[in-house]
Amino acid sequence: MKMIDFKNKIAGTLFATALLFGIGLAGNLTVQAQYPQYPDDRDYRRDRDYQNQRRRNDDWRYRRGQNDNYPNYGGSYNLRQTALNAGYNEGMRAGRSDRDHRRAFEFRDESAYRNASKDYNSRMGDRGLYAQYFRQAFQTGYSDGYRGY
Repeated sequence: MKMIDFKNKIAGTLFATALLFGIGLAGNLTVQAQYPQYPDDRDYRRDRDYQNQRRRNDDWRYRRGQNDNYPNYGGSYNLRQTALNAGYNEGMRAGRSDRDHRRAFEFRDESAYRNASKDYNSRMGDRGLYAQYFRQAFQTGYSDGYRGY
């Protein structure tokens, strides 16, 4: 009789220990699945590789003059990009307008081209340099807008 009680106590203790260990293991695995934070996780590696690739591309473009077919006259990155974006957008708008109204192809008549100051801020740097970039992009945008691109 005493032997059977002893066996039951050992079996109960082993069962309780296994149950607690299983609950702890299952809880730990669930937390890892919901919050990927380890380098072994595929999503983490894919995101990390994507971010590194973008960083390398941005660095290469910055070192190589952006590879956008515009000359690099110097100045800050912000000045250059703002001037190119503003110039192209204004040129596109003016080119479309001239095409729609059946006017001659002449971008030098446009006041935006002559002023070349749209979106300029003195904190960016030299206004003359900004105007140079702006006019380059304006000419391209005007041509694209006039031709219907």
